[in-house]
Amino acid sequence: MKGIILAGGAGTRLHPVTLAVSKQLVPVYNKPMIYYPLSVLMLADITDILIITTPTDLPAFRRLLGDGSWLGLTIDYAEQPEPNGLAEAFLIGADHIGDEDCALILGDNIFHGPGFSQLLQDKAHDLKGCVLFGYPVSDPHRHGIGEVDENGNLVSLEEKPANPKSNRAVTGLYFYDNDVVQFARSLEPSARGELEITDLNRIYLERGRATVVDLGRGFAWLDTGTHDSLLDAGQYVRTLEERQGVRIACLEEIALRRGFISPQQCYDLGERMGNSGYAKYVMEIARSAGAGRN
Repeated sequence: MKGIILAGGAGTRLHPVTLAVSKQLVPVYNKPMIYYPLSVLMLADITDILIITTPTDLPAFRRLLGDGSWLGLTIDYAEQPEPNGLAEAFLIGADHIGDEDCALILGDNIFHGPGFSQLLQDKAHDLKGCVLFGYPVSDPHRHGIGEVDENGNLVSLEEKPANPKSNRAVTGLYFYDNDVVQFARSLEPSARGELEITDLNRIYLERGRATVVDLGRGFAWLDTGTHDSLLDAGQYVRTLEERQGVRIACLEEIALRRGFISPQQCYDLGERMGNSGYAKYVMEIARSAGAGRN
């Protein structure tokens, strides 16, 4: 399975913060925002990833992440000059996807919960159709809302409904089989001139090939699109990291645990970062995994 992170847009709701920097490069507590969606793809054992961003911001992402080899990944980049809808990612990324399945995650979404890695790998295995990830919300009229039957099959999908049929919001994480490129090419632009992800998901729905996985109790789904939600996300990450003594979305640790890099490579990455608390954590988990032992 290939991965795509959509990290474009102007981030206008975060102005003036994002006047000079991409929203997905703004820090969420102690690491850049894009670390969080990238960590989700890594937890799913996806190592071939395309980052789609604006022509202006692309060099900054490249400076941060490079070609991904330091994490045992392959990271490529593509431009989306204008925000023409989420589904455009599959047109821009068609060559990247090739003949494989694809996971798309939005660059400003944060996911965290127990057993998440195994859940992602299970749903990516032998994928037929699309898998959406649902999350219960208290304000369903502000989200895309999915209604499912007793087997988890999607039966209706509404964007910001006035009278929602459920409180299950469709999050910014999507798994698709290889038909997604063909279906995306068949889409007509909406009234806003965009290729809407909801319209793409409806194609799968109409063919009976869309399911929803509920991320319920014990999971956190955070959108960082406003100043308040960005602050809330940072406080959430800080609280959990301080209380549990672990790091959320620590790319070096995930790469080590998934076998993408060796303990010594992990230690070297921490050492190169200097004297920050994050760097010390990376070196500590590398040592515990055997780095430096003869």
